[in-house]
Amino acid sequence: MAKRRIDPGEGMVALCSWRGAVERGEEPARAVTITAVRFTLEELGLSHPGRAVEVRVPPAGAVQILPGTTHRRGTPPAVVETDAATWLSLACGLLTWDEAVAANRVSASGERTDLGPLLPLV
Repeated sequence: MAKRRIDPGEGMVALCSWRGAVERGEEPARAVTITAVRFTLEELGLSHPGRAVEVRVPPAGAVQILPGTTHRRGTPPAVVETDAATWLSLACGLLTWDEAVAANRVSASGERTDLGPLLPLV
């Protein structure tokens, strides 16, 4: 099992803080957002291990998930990319995958990039 970089308790505090700020119509602190993104990406990777699809949330981080083709260098064959607010909204269930795709809030190319069945995370 991969070693955690974000303590799960700290990650959940950051995620709850981010969600609370969003629900109050406030701008979450950058450090809170970055920690929440890294925590949720880590959770996704632990829940769906593999290297077939890369999920990117620049500049906070990226994770490779799902079994299948192993990717090591260059651009992966399957990539999902989005911004931090969209990713955290998906992870929390504030936004569905279909809504994000329809609104062009995610870029997904390659096979197995429909993350709808994997979300929300929490």
